[in-house]
Amino acid sequence: MHLAVEGRGLPVRILLTPGQAGDNPQLLPLLDGISVARIGPGRPRCRPETVIADKAYSHPSTRAAMRDRRITFVSPERDDQVARRAAKGSRGGRPPAFDAEVYKQRNVVERCFNRLKQFRDLATRYAKRAAYYQAELTIAAIILWLR
Repeated sequence: MHLAVEGRGLPVRILLTPGQAGDNPQLLPLLDGISVARIGPGRPRCRPETVIADKAYSHPSTRAAMRDRRITFVSPERDDQVARRAAKGSRGGRPPAFDAEVYKQRNVVERCFNRLKQFRDLATRYAKRAAYYQAELTIAAIILWLR
């Protein structure tokens, strides 16, 4: 389950993939599905200001894609990436910017996962088919929005 969460901890987009699928390749399809209506006239917003992600999304290609989309990307760097850059010496470049104060808001995403997992059927995944599980996730997200 891949989740895009807004600032108050409510799910905006849920993407369901097989368990063996990696997190990093799913980030751009997850962001492409976001559409938030504006108050009044105008096109819906499709680009968040900031993406706060965990280490699974820390890859140079992801950082480049976020720069191309003009999205501030905050993610800690993985230890193997730090070691590889250090091994290159001065040719390794400088580390990517990391704002620890902004990253503290990451707990909002984890709390949203926990709220979704309070629905027992989602936590243990009784549904055999992905379509049923996706429907249960959608209903749970609607309930979270209506509370």
